[in-house]
Amino acid sequence: MSYYEVNEVATLTIQLSDAKHNRLKVLAQHRHMSVNKLIDELSTEALAEFDSEACFRALSAGGDPAGGLVLLDKLDAHFSES
Repeated sequence: MSYYEVNEVATLTIQLSDAKHNRLKVLAQHRHMSVNKLIDELSTEALAEFDSEACFRALSAGGDPAGGLVLLDKLDAHFSES
């Protein structure tokens, strides 16, 4: 089982201002979910962003700058045609 497949659940207690807590409740209601599920999804997004940045930095540390620029040019060309 990989690190990301662990289904154990932990309890997280945080302190927020009443105003922020109320705004999170409104956001959760807007998305038709509980505040707990909202925080879980926001945490997943933050971790995915962190993992992507770490992967990018690791690859770019040993990468080929000229090749990277060529790849970026290809991406620009592809998305400018869309």
